[in-house]
This record gives sequence, C-alpha cells and structure tokens, in this order.
Amino acid sequence: MSPGAGMLSATNLTALDDARLRFIIGAHQVRAPGDLEAYFHWAGDAFTDGQVIDTITPKRGSQSERDKSRKAEPVWDPHTHPGSWRAVWVYSKKRAARDNQTLTAQTNRARAVIAGEKHPKGTRFVTVHQGDQVLDEASIARARSLVGLKGYVTNIPSRLMGAAEVVSSYHELWHVEQSFADEQARPESPPRLPPHP
Repeated sequence: MSPGAGMLSATNLTALDDARLRFIIGAHQVRAPGDLEAYFHWAGDAFTDGQVIDTITPKRGSQSERDKSRKAEPVWDPHTHPGSWRAVWVYSKKRAARDNQTLTAQTNRARAVIAGEKHPKGTRFVTVHQGDQVLDEASIARARSLVGLKGYVTNIPSRLMGAAEVVSSYHELWHVEQSFADEQARPESPPRLPPHP
C-alpha cells in the first residue's frame, strides 16, 4: 500500500492502480460538496460526531458517476465505477471546532482587508464586486457547511477494507511517515568508541 501523500496527481493514482498497488490519500475538502452531494440533498448538512460516509469521487474533474436521486451511497467497485475512486468522509466535532476557529480568523482578516486595515495579499473570502472589495459571504457559508469533514481517497474495495479501517490505516501510515521524517531530520549520533583498555 502506498503512503498517503495528498499531493499525488490523478495520473500518479492511475499509475499506482495500474501497477496493482493499493493507496489511501487525504482528499481536499473542496471535493466534499461533489462527493457528498446526495448526502446533502437527502440529509442536509447535519452530521454526528464520528459519522463515516463511504461513497465515490471522480478520478478527474467533477463529473460524478453518482446518481443524486438515489439516497443510498454507491458501493465503489472498479468495474461498476470506472471513472471514480472510493471516497470515505468522516465528521469530527473536534475538527469542526478547529476548522471554525480557522474560518473565523480568515473572515476577520478578510474584513480587515476590506476596511483597509491590512494589505490584501492572497486573502481568502475577499472578492471584487463592481470595483470594490467585498466579503464573499457565499464562500464563507459554503466553508462553514464543510467544517469537521475529512476525506480519504482509495482504490481498496469495501469487501477488503471497511471505511473505519481506511481511516485508521491512513493515520497509521501518516505516523510511520512522520516517524521516518523525524528520523531523517535527527542529526546522527557520533559513533561510540570502544572502552579504553
């Protein structure tokens, strides 16, 4: 199984799959509205702590093989969903609190930029309307609806690995990668000399 490097491209994921290698990567939160479109349609944007949604995500672009009119989430299979990967989304209250703090800070910064108190260098939630900088309320509302969600993309079918195991396996891989990175960054200890005779 390949490590969960979230920067892998669609081409690389296909290459891994073609080589019959398993992968689990972190999904970008911006994919949640498309991946969870049917969930939002049928259940709204309410989630319970620890809730897991096992669904599909497009391999490229946003063209989904998911039928929004069907309430049941599709069970990913490479043969029935050739244009998709399996996606597992998890909601956490703890993550939601952290995400809300970040969004509040970003919104406050955007307001300060609009008021002229800060310079607008790459500020989220600031848009230009008829020549004026304004707060992008729609983007803020969309971001608030996604707080607490974390997604994972994989090519491991559910018959081989349950959704909860996909999540825990990703985190185990992440800890292995972090330990390896820490080990690489640690300066080498000087060689120990044998005791003096």
